[in-house]
Amino acid sequence: MKFLKFLLVGVFFGIVLVKSEAVSWFRIYEMFRFQSFHMYGIIGTAIASGVLFLQISKKGILKSSKGADIFVPKKDNGFIRYIVGGTIFGFGWALIGACPGPMYILLGTGVWSMIIVISAAILGTFIYGILKNKLPH
Repeated sequence: MKFLKFLLVGVFFGIVLVKSEAVSWFRIYEMFRFQSFHMYGIIGTAIASGVLFLQISKKGILKSSKGADIFVPKKDNGFIRYIVGGTIFGFGWALIGACPGPMYILLGTGVWSMIIVISAAILGTFIYGILKNKLPH
């Protein structure tokens, strides 16, 4: 019962992504070929909303679900790792046609091939867990 609110938010998020066609392979293909503004509009709206809510939370107006102030620590670890990580993420997104969140949504809509993708993602996470102490962070 404690996690029901998270389940409901996840279901709502899934419905929004399906209805906005953000999980559509065709829309993702269009985006990577620069043929349509649709996905860029969705991503841009998400970024603008995130920036707005982060700025509001920094002023203390928004709190966490437990009532605590939201704090985002500064990261001075270098810019190159974000470029490399983003590039790897983008290649995976382009090859699979889905980023991590929509993988589960696509499975829920009946795209059974996502079982392979989710299994590979879990395997990759496991391998990263084994190697993370040997990787530069």
